[in-house]
Amino acid sequence: MHPGSVRPAGVDAPGHNSPQESPGTGDAEKTGDTVEQNQRPFDGLKVIDCASFIAAPSAATILSDFGADVIKIEPLEGDPYRELYRLPGSPEGTRNFPWELDARNKRSLAIDLKQPDGLAVLHRLVAGSDVFVTNMPEPVRQRLKIDAGALMPLNPRMIYASFTAYGETGPEAGKTGFDSTAYWARSGLMDLVRADHATPPARSVAGLGDHPSGMSLYAAIVTALFQRERTGRGGLVSSSLLANGLWANSFLVQAQLSGSVVPPRPPRDRAPNPLTNGYRCGDGRWLNLVVLNEARQFVPLLQALGCPELGDDPRFATPEARRAHHTELIAHFDRQFAQRPLAEWRTRLDAADITFGVVGTLSDIDDDEQMRASGALVPFADGSGLTVATPFDVDGTIKVAPRAAPAIGEHGEAILREAGYDDAQIAALRARKILPG
Repeated sequence: MHPGSVRPAGVDAPGHNSPQESPGTGDAEKTGDTVEQNQRPFDGLKVIDCASFIAAPSAATILSDFGADVIKIEPLEGDPYRELYRLPGSPEGTRNFPWELDARNKRSLAIDLKQPDGLAVLHRLVAGSDVFVTNMPEPVRQRLKIDAGALMPLNPRMIYASFTAYGETGPEAGKTGFDSTAYWARSGLMDLVRADHATPPARSVAGLGDHPSGMSLYAAIVTALFQRERTGRGGLVSSSLLANGLWANSFLVQAQLSGSVVPPRPPRDRAPNPLTNGYRCGDGRWLNLVVLNEARQFVPLLQALGCPELGDDPRFATPEARRAHHTELIAHFDRQFAQRPLAEWRTRLDAADITFGVVGTLSDIDDDEQMRASGALVPFADGSGLTVATPFDVDGTIKVAPRAAPAIGEHGEAILREAGYDDAQIAALRARKILPG
């Protein structure tokens, strides 16, 4: 643990130096029961990230943002996730953007777990760790002897965080899957989120379900750490892409479970509620209108659109009439929105206190002042660009400034020395190709 830092109550000293702090934050000092504001919740927490392809590693990333020392376990050739950016159809560029995002703040140990001495290294690290994260299929875990039954007896205080595609039990428990298959498709989202019932099911984009699912696994880990404070013991926590997909779609899933009839999605120009619909502006950009308090906002909306006379039209005078004549009102709104560009509509609708959302494009993000001002986008510590921040804050806590993702095995020697290995032992591991040469 870094000299002068304070270990959270109930967390054993991991026997290592904490990773680099954010610039200017320093270590917390404790006087009586008062802890400085820059003490992070997980300073002193040791986490082993033995996972790949997105959801489970992202849970470890969140822990690292709040001070945890995360050791990334990789095979000698590196985590396959390092190659995701090369897949056909991926955004083109020179930087490994997925790895930058989900491996930030971590230290890399590349090791061959198939060899007994490599497994022995992992076992020694597990004995001094607080959290072990994996999403390897259960048969692989058992073959490598890194399943919960093998590791948890080595450290009864450790939290073993298991992530799967379809859950820990049931006929498909051992089935592999990705967010596109288990989160997006299986949950019903793929079928429901399409332009209308006649268009093909909507394809997902990479990581769409993984990062929300990683947040669930993080929540499970934190809940277990809190439980450990009360019981003194660790335990197994789990989450899955399927469970998170159902939770994301739970509004309509619960409707189905409750016996409600879920109608097919109609085309946009026949949406049943014109006040909660998308509209195309004069410059081709889209916005999403969401007016729920019709009694208060309908007249101001018409004024902002420049068609107050529609308020006197009996077809649109009441909510019931507007529903009965919804296609006609949509056509009126289409004509109005087509007269001005998005920027003008933003000004007009904001002035009228109308709730709407810009249908953003990726090209908007570079210039989005609100994303920076709110802390949703933050700079890398080395000034090499921006990254997406953990989507929550804790008052009085300064997150770790995002540090560059590690090279394969970049911190191996340091990690092994912290675990008690001397130079001769490390050299022997290299000679036997348990560590990179």
